[in-house]
Amino acid sequence: MAHWLFKSEPESFGYTDLMRVGREGWDGVRSFQARNFMREMRVGDQAIFYHSNADPPGAAGVCKVVKRAEPDPTQFDPSSKYYDPGSKRGDPRWDWVTVAPVRALRFIPLDELRTMPELAGCRLLARGNRLSVLPLTDAEFDAIVRRGRTTPPKPAAAPATPKTAKTTKTAAAAPKAPKATKSPKATKATKAPAKARPRPTT
Repeated sequence: MAHWLFKSEPESFGYTDLMRVGREGWDGVRSFQARNFMREMRVGDQAIFYHSNADPPGAAGVCKVVKRAEPDPTQFDPSSKYYDPGSKRGDPRWDWVTVAPVRALRFIPLDELRTMPELAGCRLLARGNRLSVLPLTDAEFDAIVRRGRTTPPKPAAAPATPKTAKTTKTAAAAPKAPKATKSPKATKATKAPAKARPRPTT
């Protein structure tokens, strides 16, 4: 059994859509190399369902091939964006395979895939690679599936800010003000006569 990777834009058709419909023809492939990969596929081959042109892109689930390559009908449909007027029914250019869901994965963003040593030589991570269908080695496929069954790694903790040493008191304490000496008791003054109250006017 071979392993593969399919790319799809989740806004158009994501892994949850595949789970909802149950099976789907992989239409719209217009690369001869990707088409040739699909012609190599056999029933039972499994693939990573990858969300492309997303924020972030990444691996979303596992699917399997349930029907081998056959002509993609969208190439003959003038109303389809995948219409190819140069393709003839007697000699079609483009094929599709039919796939079905196997299991959803914990979403693995591209940045995390880049950190996996098992994917160091993976075509998915190759510079300039834009193929929508590509092969995976058994080791690459197994590593992605294992990672998709685990909890996401915790982000690295920010380094702690070193505590600054407490500065010692260098300034000498201000000398206490001397106690004021008690002034001698003043002699009792003679009682001043009370102020006269203003007389009421009549």
